[in-house]
Amino acid sequence: MIIRKLVAHHLKHRDDLGFYRIQARDAVQWLQRSGVVLDRTTTALDLGAGSGLLGTELMKLGCHVTFADETNWLPPDIPSACFHQINIERDDLSTLGRYDLLICSNVMEHLADPDRLIVASGSVLKPGGRFYLSWTNWLSPWGGHDFSPFHYLGPRLGPWAFQKVLGRPARSKPFENLWPTYVGRTLRTIRRQPDLCILRMAPRYYTEFAFLMRLPVLREFLAWNCAVLIGKKPQRP
Repeated sequence: MIIRKLVAHHLKHRDDLGFYRIQARDAVQWLQRSGVVLDRTTTALDLGAGSGLLGTELMKLGCHVTFADETNWLPPDIPSACFHQINIERDDLSTLGRYDLLICSNVMEHLADPDRLIVASGSVLKPGGRFYLSWTNWLSPWGGHDFSPFHYLGPRLGPWAFQKVLGRPARSKPFENLWPTYVGRTLRTIRRQPDLCILRMAPRYYTEFAFLMRLPVLREFLAWNCAVLIGKKPQRP
């Protein structure tokens, strides 16, 4: 359970790189506990990589990692050849190749059409590959990101109330760089894909309480951030 570490770190350092590094390391450990092979035989794509913290943790285990995002925010010690520029919402993801593991962390809630990402994910996975998807769902306590908990007033009234109370606008702007997402809807979209299946799911910050993800309605509020491990079905002979 990392939520205590995250809260303690955030109170002291806010959401600096160390805050996200804690998340990245914990995510890798969860993948290993879930039986995902992470070694020199593994090819991985960090999609929507940002500063590449999750992909970097995979590289430490020997994985061959490719990073992809609209802008290259990677640290200088990662070779530029490892980075591919792509717009997740407009471009054809299949041009990135196929991988054993696709990771997409804290990206989906920033997409106007998150279903497109799920539908396209199979095109970058090898048969039997794995897709680690995590995101912050709208009705969770952190659903509005920096203007939480005002998001419970709605995506339009919430930011207005935040600015009135705190005297400054929120960085997260609904329907501009933050879109409401829901656990149930996302799981249904995954299950509709004929080549994908859900292998495991849990609240990302307290994976020990995975049963919460099986509780409709309650999971929308109780999972601060959702982690879903998706498998691509092997090709039939």
